[in-house]
Amino acid sequence: MNGWVFAQAALDRFSHDWWLSVGTSLGVLIVAAGVVTVVGRGYVRRAVARASEHKDDNDRDHVRRLRRTATVADLTYSTALIGIWTIILLVVLGSIGVNLGPLLAGAGIAGVALGFGAQSIVRDTLAGFFILAENQYDVGDTVELQTTAGAISGTVEALTLRVTSLRAYDGTLSIVPNGNINVTSNKTRGWGRAIIDVRLSYDQDVEVVRDVLLQLFSDVGETPPFDTALRSEPEILGIVQLAGDAQVLRVTAETVPSKRWEVERHLRERITMRLAESGIVVPASPVVVPPRA
Repeated sequence: MNGWVFAQAALDRFSHDWWLSVGTSLGVLIVAAGVVTVVGRGYVRRAVARASEHKDDNDRDHVRRLRRTATVADLTYSTALIGIWTIILLVVLGSIGVNLGPLLAGAGIAGVALGFGAQSIVRDTLAGFFILAENQYDVGDTVELQTTAGAISGTVEALTLRVTSLRAYDGTLSIVPNGNINVTSNKTRGWGRAIIDVRLSYDQDVEVVRDVLLQLFSDVGETPPFDTALRSEPEILGIVQLAGDAQVLRVTAETVPSKRWEVERHLRERITMRLAESGIVVPASPVVVPPRA
């Protein structure tokens, strides 16, 4: 009998008039939320794609704006999505007759318990907020993060209030809770410095090598990749180390931050070739043979 009464009450509630008024409104609300979800996801993906197209142009203002837009859009979308669908769920439950009072009270108690038991979530969220507010890094930046688990390097693929997703050079994807980040080293801001150490024998005239290298730098300054990667002509600092088998001459060059490693590779190749062409022999590094057990 009680079951029949409940079924009859349900039929009375979900009558034809209910579907025309409340049901239609709920349907429109859900469809609108779905459209916002799909459109927002498409916008975020396009923003991230545009920022990724210019991953080597870190010094340009419009590239930094693209990356900042992608970061803020991704974070805003993920946060707003949770809020929108939570509200819709509550509206739907209230419309079908579910008493939201006990539900909200239970959610409040659960929230208090969660606050005591999951303090790391609050810490991660606050850390993510300050990362965004202080513009420490954006999607597409190359960073090195000193975390409680050690150093993690890579390109930022996604940033939320709770975690940062880093893609390493070998393709490894690392998910780092923002609250575990102690030090952030951004390698794509401002400028970089290529550092090349050249080993020379002790009987080699350093001034001769200096003249050879200065001529090399003037020759390569207008050739790729140096024409777009260098911010200033390479400099010779001088002898920075006296090893047991060689003296070490250091060469530096201020570069576009993302081109530092490329400049180092190409400069090292050009220096080696030019020294060989000039008859300057670079001493081999000593091979240390471990003693037999």
